[in-house]
Amino acid sequence: MSLASLFARLTSSVSVPAIEHEDFEKACLEGHCHVIDVREPHEYAAGRIPHAVNHPLSQFDPAKLPTDKPVVLVCQAGGRSAKALAQVQATGRKDVVHYALGTGGWKQRGGAIIL
Repeated sequence: MSLASLFARLTSSVSVPAIEHEDFEKACLEGHCHVIDVREPHEYAAGRIPHAVNHPLSQFDPAKLPTDKPVVLVCQAGGRSAKALAQVQATGRKDVVHYALGTGGWKQRGGAIIL
């Protein structure tokens, strides 16, 4: 299944589209998506998922998200990324999901953390 078809299925089937760990890991490591970390700068600086870019929820603007590839929103444990996703969904954008396990779940499953 292509990443585009996965995102289409996720965004049409649930109110808070979330990507599973294996799909996220593949998309992230192969560069098929933008990873946007909505944690605050001090949290981001303490360790992030590879390729993640910081857009803190306290200053989050859906209009500033990149548009050339699908976007996966992450935080520490899924709560803030779900809030950011709700803001994105309100704009009508369909190629954004969140990684509900967050940076903590990524790390627990053996994912690399960049300091």
